[in-house]
Amino acid sequence: MFVGDSVNRNQWESMVCLLQTAIAPGKATWKIGAPLSVFAVEEYNTTVEFYWAPFLVESNSDDPRNHSISQRIITPESISKHGIHWKDADFLAFNTYIWWMNSHTIKVSRGSSDVEYDEIERPIAYERVLTTWAKYLKNNVNLSRTSAFFISMSPVHQESSNWNDQDGLACAGETTPIMNTSVALEMGTDRQLLQVARNVIKTKGIPVTLIDITTLSEYRKDAHTSIYTIRQGKLLTHEQKADPAKFADCLHWCLPGVPDTWNEMLYAHIISRS
Repeated sequence: MFVGDSVNRNQWESMVCLLQTAIAPGKATWKIGAPLSVFAVEEYNTTVEFYWAPFLVESNSDDPRNHSISQRIITPESISKHGIHWKDADFLAFNTYIWWMNSHTIKVSRGSSDVEYDEIERPIAYERVLTTWAKYLKNNVNLSRTSAFFISMSPVHQESSNWNDQDGLACAGETTPIMNTSVALEMGTDRQLLQVARNVIKTKGIPVTLIDITTLSEYRKDAHTSIYTIRQGKLLTHEQKADPAKFADCLHWCLPGVPDTWNEMLYAHIISRS
């Protein structure tokens, strides 16, 4: 089961596409839902699932279709409502990142309601959430049976000036990767959060494998869905496609593409344990 945000759903979709090449026609079924989507493979008595929990913990924006970016409030010590759905999976692949990047602070509930909240610096709130996540895994998931993974942050390519193209329109029209690997990239990725994840996994003593996909993905400015995407369930109109500066999706990835590489890395970790 993949647990996280829409980028993790992107990786789940990639995994399903990869698996379909080895599944006989008519031997698999889809069930797309919210928060749970399931790809079931009858022949192998197996499911590959995605559970929507963009902050991992509970928030007032857990409905994938009905939420407000500016009003997002998290409850960092509350996770069991989500966790009960994924605690018995054989393999768990978590992520949480992109919903943290709308501001430098995060609204954090003072209790169980959303009426009173504090605005906390992003890394501090992130650590509180991952500490809750780690404790839940330790106390509720049999980690001697279940293999758990944490996927690092997926970069965006919204600012073409980051790869020295002052006239570019974000990722729109990009057809080649960044080829200069001698200079460290600056794509606006908050690597503090990656360090927080490393520290929590280490200090809480949980057997979770961190899979770092960040740097390799930063070079792929050409690999996003760009104007060939959907908004609110619909393909972009001709007018929207003509305005890539506003409508190009430089967050999600084309398939086949970069998420396939992430899954090859995940698969390598899985088979190395068998």
